[in-house]
Amino acid sequence: MNKKKENIIWHSSQVTKKERAVIKNQKPCVLWFTGLSASGKSTVANEVELKLNKLNKHTYLLDGDNIRLGLNKGLSFSNEDRTENIRRIGEVSKLFVDAGIIVLTTFISPFKKDRQRVRDSLEKNEFIEIFIDAPIKTCESRDPKGLYQKARKGKISSFTGISSPYEIPQNPEIHIKSETMTLDESIEQIINYLNKNHYLTE
Repeated sequence: MNKKKENIIWHSSQVTKKERAVIKNQKPCVLWFTGLSASGKSTVANEVELKLNKLNKHTYLLDGDNIRLGLNKGLSFSNEDRTENIRRIGEVSKLFVDAGIIVLTTFISPFKKDRQRVRDSLEKNEFIEIFIDAPIKTCESRDPKGLYQKARKGKISSFTGISSPYEIPQNPEIHIKSETMTLDESIEQIINYLNKNHYLTE
């Protein structure tokens, strides 16, 4: 046994996840937005959260840049640190789900194994993968932060889509083609999925 863990025991709360969800009248889950930089993840996620808030649902949005400025500010963009970044987000997301919250996460999360690890850590149907699908040319044309331009010039190393791979989701629960779909259509597709699968009622 790991000496650092031998005196650590999981403490179970008297209030269950089910009981927390019931008083919120919703089914907690993680809406995991994945896609290239500038694909539209944050834009869609913010609008979905606004819509859910108007429906009186309890939500929280975890944004990739915001987390990098706080919880994960010590991590680089190496493959190892990207994996650790997603592992930590998975643990935080799991806590939100246990609190009965619908949590939205906007992370490139380029590696399938990292996304699968988060899915496996949750109960069945609590992880909803939302692939914000935009061709790299479209993402580069948007490029609000100028990151693709810097990556092309070699000023940013290990940049997803340029010098580091993005592993496309094979069977996402929701597939948003942001190049051809309007923002309203994207929001509607996600909300319809949540309604159809009873996430917005408990």
